[in-house]
Amino acid sequence: MNFTKFFLTLAPILAGISVAAGAFASHALKEQLDARSLEIWETGAKYQMYHAIALFIVAILLLQTTNVESWLTSAGVAFIVGTVLFSGSLYALSLSGVKVLGAITPLGGVAFLIGWGCLAVSGWLLKP
Repeated sequence: MNFTKFFLTLAPILAGISVAAGAFASHALKEQLDARSLEIWETGAKYQMYHAIALFIVAILLLQTTNVESWLTSAGVAFIVGTVLFSGSLYALSLSGVKVLGAITPLGGVAFLIGWGCLAVSGWLLKP
């Protein structure tokens, strides 16, 4: 699989979905959800955007480097997994009110941290 192409394609899709999620919360959900549920939704959208940008940066770095591809690929995959688990669980929690979904959110946070760690290692190992 060509992860560079996959990341370059998925990152703007995730960013666009984040924008749409934020707009959806501002307009359609504003009257449907309480303030806490809206805050939870918005946290999911913010973190999705942050990690869509991070994924795009990972893809650009993959185009520029040759010795740290595995670390960068691991970072990108971790950012995707984190987005699905973290943001996805927050969206589901805010819409459903099912509190057990909040137990999934930290797993997404761990995936985000793994991604940032892999990105840090790739920076350390990079040979200019």
